[in-house]
Amino acid sequence: MNKKYTDILIIGVGLAGITAAITAAKSGKKITIITKTKSLTSGNTPWAQGGIVFKGLNDSPEKLKQDILNAGAGHCWEEAVDHLCKHGPRLVKEILIDTLNVQFDQDMQTSDFKRVSEGAHSDARVIYNQDKTGVSIHAAALAYLKTLKNVKILNEHIAIDLLTFSHHSTESTDIYKKPACFGAMVLNNQTNIVVPMLASKTILATGGLGQIFLHTTNPKEATGDGIAMAWRAGARCFNLHYVQFHPTALYHPSGRFLISEALRGEGAKLMNSQGYEFMQDYHNLGALAPRDVVSRAIHMEMIKEDVDCMFLDISHKEADWIKKRFPTIFNYCINKGIDITQESIPVVPAAHYSCGGIGVNLVGKTSLKRLYAIGESACSGLHGANRLASTSLLECLVWGHFAGKDAIEDKDDSDYFPPIGKWEQGKQTIDHSSIAQEWLSIKNTMWNLAGLIRSPNKLHSAMHTLRNLQSDIEQLYQNSILHSNIISLRNGAQTALAVIASATEARESCGTHYVEE
Repeated sequence: MNKKYTDILIIGVGLAGITAAITAAKSGKKITIITKTKSLTSGNTPWAQGGIVFKGLNDSPEKLKQDILNAGAGHCWEEAVDHLCKHGPRLVKEILIDTLNVQFDQDMQTSDFKRVSEGAHSDARVIYNQDKTGVSIHAAALAYLKTLKNVKILNEHIAIDLLTFSHHSTESTDIYKKPACFGAMVLNNQTNIVVPMLASKTILATGGLGQIFLHTTNPKEATGDGIAMAWRAGARCFNLHYVQFHPTALYHPSGRFLISEALRGEGAKLMNSQGYEFMQDYHNLGALAPRDVVSRAIHMEMIKEDVDCMFLDISHKEADWIKKRFPTIFNYCINKGIDITQESIPVVPAAHYSCGGIGVNLVGKTSLKRLYAIGESACSGLHGANRLASTSLLECLVWGHFAGKDAIEDKDDSDYFPPIGKWEQGKQTIDHSSIAQEWLSIKNTMWNLAGLIRSPNKLHSAMHTLRNLQSDIEQLYQNSILHSNIISLRNGAQTALAVIASATEARESCGTHYVEE
């Protein structure tokens, strides 16, 4: 079995993974990035519309910290919050603005960046590029990444499992070593060949888990891969039950599409079918309340009125301004037959962001030696029980930078590569209709039993259903010729079950984990 070696293996090509690669590349070490998609424009980063936290004109690290703590419902790790508030704005300037030359919108009169406030922010500190901030950042980061000669990018390569001493070494006494990761088993989707990719350090930057829910703003590749692999490898995961639902996803037969919180930041009104702005009945911040509050309010209003959606209206603004400020949203909606300059947008909540994940410290280290996790796949403790708007890209930047820096500095017994056995896979051809059916079972179970409002009975039912599902899917995986679809399904089932396990064990109803007794 042919093996490949690299100094640092990064799984995922979003902002977190790219930032880690850019930082680590300065050492001259060999870096390999893999992504399971054909396009490098993948993951959640390009879907981020609103912006990234920078610093307001009357802002301070203390004000930002308090906003994050408030949104996190008292469950944030304060050291992580301090870490972000101290280094975040500096790294936005050094990496995004000075190094990558990302073009954020500027005020023509002052030549300073335009800033907007979003839900639960006490200052206008979010900078943006129209409503395509994520696309702009990702494109600039990818362009820079491709200039680095010691960085190799492999698309259509999907990680199957992390390589660990206890699971993959054929040296029996390696089970007594401290748990460690030495790379990943990887499937080349183009050749269908499985290759062990050995690495001194491995960085998981695999993104979110939104696809385990029926309604989500996440792209189809967000199947919880990193969390599932880390869980199977024995890495500590926590806060998995804190899944943030974005209040405003376009309600349309073709699927869900994120309608940025920036619209509400710019004055869009959230109304019921009668034109009543109901959020004033739920929170003193109205439509700019923390996301979990707004999402549940919309959900409750839909139940109260027995309707399928609520409405977001920005048509009171000038049409030219709307088209210039929100071109992506305008064009998407107009293609669906909705002119947001003239009419309200039908919206519903959708699974948006995982506040939990693989437990890490301030430099992205996990509980397994030689393994890091960054971005949405990780749980840094920053978000607590609910993420403050526009902090996700900033977290990718900060933890990506420090993980890349630490990975080249910390030796951590990274020279040992144990012998591994021959890879074997099943011979059964995959029935893709069966995979689609299994996905529907996962998505419906999670949406109906572990969605916006949960209960002990619902969670118990979900646990029972998902245990059986996961067992069946694992057997299918073992017996089948490997394909990216079965790998993603296996990861989705494992991640869904891990979320339910975390929700069942949670001691209190808090933030995005809202439990009715």
